[in-house]
Amino acid sequence: MIKYNLSCQNGHEFESWFSNSEEFDKLNKKKLLDCIYCSSKKINKSIMAPMVSTKNKDEQIESISKDFKNERNNLLKLRRYIEKNFDYVGKDFSKKVREVYYDKRNKKTIYGTTTPEERKELSDEGIDILSIPWISKDN
Repeated sequence: MIKYNLSCQNGHEFESWFSNSEEFDKLNKKKLLDCIYCSSKKINKSIMAPMVSTKNKDEQIESISKDFKNERNNLLKLRRYIEKNFDYVGKDFSKKVREVYYDKRNKKTIYGTTTPEERKELSDEGIDILSIPWISKDN
């Protein structure tokens, strides 16, 4: 199987899979391919980079596992830093962050939880907050 990036004469771009490169040429020559957006029959394939893997499956799994452990360790370091240097305000975060934001003399650093709705309200007020993946310390 091979995946091609395709485009039509109207500039629409899309992808499609073919059993091999000859299959694309054969179908295109017979005008059996059409644009998924405008149904144009004039289809061209774009240059694309092939995905090549030189590792066997065990090496790939080991590499992914190592990357995962490194990312997990980085997130745990970030969590420890935040817990050590910021005040935890729990579910009162959206109320407390407003207090900090509107009191320009207050340089308090806090962390806690919000709902998606509260996050949107804060954003609408111009209050930028950062969401961090909070992973369990013991998992």
